[in-house]
Amino acid sequence: MPIRLFVLFIFGLLWRSASFASDPAAFSDSSKLMQIGRHLELFIDKTGKLTVADMKDQHFVASEQDVPNLQITPFTVWARFSITNNTTVRPLLLEVEYPIIDDITLYALQPDGSMKETRLGEFQPYRLRPYDHQNYIFPLEIPQGETRQFYFKVKAGEQLQLPVYLGSEAAVSKKNTERNFIFGLYIGIILVMALYNLFIFISVRDTSYLIYVSYIICVGLTQASQQGYTFRFLWPNSVWLATHDTLLIPIFNGITAALFIQSFLHTREKYRLGHNILSGVTVAYILCFIPTLIGNFFIGNMMTQMTAMSASMLAIFVGYKVAAKGFVPARYFLIAWGIFLTSVCIFVMRNFNVLPYNDFTYYALQIGSAAEVTLLSFALANKINIYRQEKEESQALALRISQENEQLVREQNAILEAKVLERTDALQSSNKELNKALTNLKEAQTQLVEAEKMASLGQLTAGIAHEINNPINFVTSNIKPLKLDFEDIKSLLRRYESIGANGNIQEQLAEIEQYKKQIDIDYVHTEIDTLIKGIEDGANRTAEIVKGLRTFSRLDESDLKSIDIHEGLNSTMVLLRNNIPKNVQVIYDYGDLPKIECYAGKLNQVFLNILNNALNAIKMKPEQGNESITITTRQLPGQQVSISIKDSGIGMTDKVKEKIFEPFFTTKDVGEGTGLGLSIVFSIIEKHHGKIVVESAPGKGAEFIIYLPLSVPGHS
Repeated sequence: MPIRLFVLFIFGLLWRSASFASDPAAFSDSSKLMQIGRHLELFIDKTGKLTVADMKDQHFVASEQDVPNLQITPFTVWARFSITNNTTVRPLLLEVEYPIIDDITLYALQPDGSMKETRLGEFQPYRLRPYDHQNYIFPLEIPQGETRQFYFKVKAGEQLQLPVYLGSEAAVSKKNTERNFIFGLYIGIILVMALYNLFIFISVRDTSYLIYVSYIICVGLTQASQQGYTFRFLWPNSVWLATHDTLLIPIFNGITAALFIQSFLHTREKYRLGHNILSGVTVAYILCFIPTLIGNFFIGNMMTQMTAMSASMLAIFVGYKVAAKGFVPARYFLIAWGIFLTSVCIFVMRNFNVLPYNDFTYYALQIGSAAEVTLLSFALANKINIYRQEKEESQALALRISQENEQLVREQNAILEAKVLERTDALQSSNKELNKALTNLKEAQTQLVEAEKMASLGQLTAGIAHEINNPINFVTSNIKPLKLDFEDIKSLLRRYESIGANGNIQEQLAEIEQYKKQIDIDYVHTEIDTLIKGIEDGANRTAEIVKGLRTFSRLDESDLKSIDIHEGLNSTMVLLRNNIPKNVQVIYDYGDLPKIECYAGKLNQVFLNILNNALNAIKMKPEQGNESITITTRQLPGQQVSISIKDSGIGMTDKVKEKIFEPFFTTKDVGEGTGLGLSIVFSIIEKHHGKIVVESAPGKGAEFIIYLPLSVPGHS
């Protein structure tokens, strides 16, 4: 009982109501709309389970306001009222001009005592409404001169007000047409400003404009959702969006506003603390999503309104701080934001009954937001002029600095010219000395290259001499026994020639047979064949060496020619055969290669130097075993071939491997090499537009891999 009395006392303070029942609303002028808010009696159902039948036993409190304001309440509100129709208008239209009510049901008491129920609201699909309008319009069948009683059952997750109008269909339509026309003008301004700033963004690519376009759209959608247009035109079949958009859209509106203020005021550079404050506002708005999405509208609404109030004040504070630093656009922002906050204050004071519910307070938020987006659009456009002015000032400053620099340059030039003349004489003298030193270096380089070539030639000549000497010795050693065998044959022939000249033929033939046994004629024939075969082999061996030498040297091919790589490798191995120890096996792993375009003689010199180094590396091993040199050729994708020469020698360290292609670098003892062999190899490979790769490790041998194109670029 005390709680009941306390509740009644609070309601008495809020609505300044009396404890007696309100008079019926008497409708007498069909040309005008009648507000019946003062004729409503209100009751709060905290259980949310009471029915219209239970209302007969409840205590209603009369409202003396034209528009009853129930604030934000999680409870169900019942309104009781009576209407007397003193006109001939049928049906009368009862309109509740508050489209964000979630659930509203009208109960009409019929003459027979029954209740006729009409349920509307955002919990119901839009198509079920008897009139195509975002406001809740109920047709009432009240005969002239009669009085009927009605009940409203209302529930809303947002601010709850009951602006209830009674009138004819023409009067209601006229009012709503005016409302639609004014809102159309408002949306037109919003769309024009959005498109205007979008075109500027496309032109200047400044993200401030894109963020502002998002903010403008959210502002327009916020007003559209408050007026019920989003449910009517955008998602008429989505009950979930209809009940959530009045909270979700303002949250997005707040987030885009905070991001826009950061971008517009350049808070990151101008006022870092303000930038962090606005980032905190964005986080606070994001947290408002949590109760909204889980269906706790009361908490979500309170959090959103508290965040919006705090964010508005903080935005003014940050704008003032940035403006105090001389940033001109911040002044535009303060004016625009001040106008908008003024309209918000008017809207809030209407919600708290400080100001009455009329056309001015109804349109205040639309007027304020339209003025704000327009002023801020002009402010953003003015940024282009600011950028242009800053650019012109920077260009003028750059020009002035350039002129000053030019003057300094002229003064310095006079000083420098004198010094240049002095230095020129010294440089000319130094140049002569350098030219002389360069000439000496070129001569020394030429001598070293020739020395390297002569060393290779000497080694090659010694090997060739030894190779040719063996078959020649074989030929010369066979000549003397061949001559003796020919003398025996000639002697035998002379004996045959003397038959019948002086003596008995039979005796002469017997002597000849005796002589044939004496010289062993069958052995002579066999020996002659053997000796001739040996001479033939020696001659062929000599011819092979000479052919290999001719192939290796390629003296007639100093220009680019298409040659067989395998032929060059084989000729090189022929010339080096004498230098290959008996314990070294040469393994040939040749692929199927096409002819390639190259300088044949130079390429053979590459093979000779690498193979010589491989043999030297094997000979330097302290312990000799079964050693090997493997020559591998392959055709690669991309018009390339690879030649790999791998030995089982002593290998190289990484430090040595990095320097082997440097001129004059050698690991041999003093006097044993010039260090130019691999340097020449590298230059020849480069001349062919190829590359050479070395893979080696100490004690594991070395592998030189040469990559060559099938044709040298730049030559046909």
